[in-house]
Amino acid sequence: MILAHPDSDLRRNLMVVSADIVKILNTKQHKGNFILVENVMEEFLKSSKFRTPDMFLNSLSFLFAVGLIEKNEYRIKLLTQAGEKKNKQMELF
Repeated sequence: MILAHPDSDLRRNLMVVSADIVKILNTKQHKGNFILVENVMEEFLKSSKFRTPDMFLNSLSFLFAVGLIEKNEYRIKLLTQAGEKKNKQMELF
């Protein structure tokens, strides 16, 4: 289990920030479609003054490593079905 430091701000935690990106990708207008990364980053940065582009890119890397997003050139989409995740996620072994 990952425990955050008692004095840390959870709004800046990688997993919390990544969950916010998933929420953006899961809205009705974006659901199941490839979206320009710039548009997602714009929405992400608007939601809090504490957010930075570095925080966004680290979260995207985390989501890709976990197998929750798929990329196609400069576009990304949320993988929603279990079959999609299994087929698109990179195999490590």
